[in-house]
Amino acid sequence: MSPASNLATAVGLKPPDERPARTGVAQVLRYYELVDQGDVPGLVGLFEPDAVYCRPGYEPMVGHDGLTEFYRDQRVIREGRHIITDVVAASSQVAVRGEFNGVLHDGRAVSLRFSDFFEIGDGGAFRRRDTYFFAPLV
Repeated sequence: MSPASNLATAVGLKPPDERPARTGVAQVLRYYELVDQGDVPGLVGLFEPDAVYCRPGYEPMVGHDGLTEFYRDQRVIREGRHIITDVVAASSQVAVRGEFNGVLHDGRAVSLRFSDFFEIGDGGAFRRRDTYFFAPLV
């Protein structure tokens, strides 16, 4: 039993249903596998048809068409690998922190830290994703 379940039981409340969080974590980890494999149809299929993805430097990507266009035509990364270092999940929210190492389309190597926040819809697909990069801007 999780700490939240133990606390809820101790104070006489119904423990939270942790299944959505566990399912969401598995879905998020699968997402990174598909991105690293370059499987655009597979990764887009993890999102709701009208999902929104917000990423620094881009207009929000909306729906399967917007996501497909981004991953096929706009993403500056040619290839690489995500290493997830931390995952936090509660209810329909999953947050990750990790590292990415790869190669840009212009041949330059890239290595950076990132955080992603996923909102899982009722059917288990991603409703929203927000990405943040650790970069010296301020």
